Amino acid sequence: MGILEAILVAASLCADCFAVSLCSGVTLRDVRWKRVLAVAFAFAVIQAGLLAVGWAFGYLFVGLVEKISHIIAFLMLLYVGGSMLIEGIRGKEEVRNLDGLRNVIVGGVATSIDALAVGVAQSMEDVSFAGFLPLLVSVFVITALSVIAGLRGGSAVGKRFGRWAEIIGGLVLIGIGVSLLF
Repeated sequence: MGILEAILVAASLCADCFAVSLCSGVTLRDVRWKRVLAVAFAFAVIQAGLLAVGWAFGYLFVGLVEKISHIIAFLMLLYVGGSMLIEGIRGKEEVRNLDGLRNVIVGGVATSIDALAVGVAQSMEDVSFAGFLPLLVSVFVITALSVIAGLRGGSAVGKRFGRWAEIIGGLVLIGIGVSLLF
């Protein structure tokens, strides 16, 4: 896989990371760089990690990943989106979607199931580690950048539109999850 192809695959894999971070960013009123970078790093590690796991164990996981990946991603996005929706309706300010480590991990895994499947596909194509490395690095870097952009942009929208942005963001995440089932 060439560099350009790796970048394009990475960009497509992190589209859902951007969507989740954008929707989650609306709940954040005070977005400090330390926090944004920590969340971006966590998402990038999870996404690249699941890609690597898929590549390393592709032959073992191929049947399982193909059968249940959409259900796992749906349930996780339902959890994240549902939490946002409920908190938006209640109007509670103290609970934030990506404040806790658990929520960051759930969001990161929910958006990275497809990376696991891509890793499996790379394994099935007998891609060597040297051939896999550009994709792995691209996924890490582009995921981190997309999460940074999503959190910062979502925060700006949240400051302007408040609870309604949180409710709409939760509905969007639930919609993404439902679309995975079809």
